[in-house]
Amino acid sequence: MALNPQSAEAQSFLAWTLVGRVLDFPESSSDGDIKRAEELATQAVAASPSSPLAHFAKGIVLRAQRRCRAAIPEYETVIALNRNWVSAFADIGRCKIFIGPIEEAIPAQEQAIRLSPRDPLIGIWYFRIGEAHLLQSRIDEAIFWLEKARRANPALGYVRVYLASAYALKGDTERAAAELAEGRRLSGERSWISMAKIRARSRYETQTIRALCEATFYAGLRKAGLSEE
Repeated sequence: MALNPQSAEAQSFLAWTLVGRVLDFPESSSDGDIKRAEELATQAVAASPSSPLAHFAKGIVLRAQRRCRAAIPEYETVIALNRNWVSAFADIGRCKIFIGPIEEAIPAQEQAIRLSPRDPLIGIWYFRIGEAHLLQSRIDEAIFWLEKARRANPALGYVRVYLASAYALKGDTERAAAELAEGRRLSGERSWISMAKIRARSRYETQTIRALCEATFYAGLRKAGLSEE
């Protein structure tokens, strides 16, 4: 950017990185990260409308803004320009978990897995399949995929928390409590400390999905021993 402020590629990658900091490291993210990322992605798309990278950057900015309905067409544009852009398939699935139709989320993740079966992000894709099953009360399937995600990347704290909920709903409260404790340890002291905190940062965007979350994920966390406040 310093050498070429008009570079659509640099703008896109910087927007992508800023969004990553917001989503993955919220404690270290500044209030202006999303605003700057939005400006950069908008400039990149305007300068290079046929760039899948620019549209992908715009899509992840919209997803971070909890605007998944607007993000999906950006990801679809990415795929139209580059049918092998696996993260676009995966992010469409991510968005459909957040807004619905949730039954379309799993095939999108499966498509990403087929395209890149050794991808370093595959544990996250396994998790999303487990999450979709959990929200639809398919507890055995949820446990299968969440355990698979845990094996693929044992360091992902949120996988342990969702697994804790699934175990609790299955009636295995001892394993649920252990996974919840490990999830909190891996994620840091400020994460997963109460139902109130989890609700405050929830990314489920529609009332339908939030209701599913209340009946499944949150219900399981209560059984696992998570406090309300």
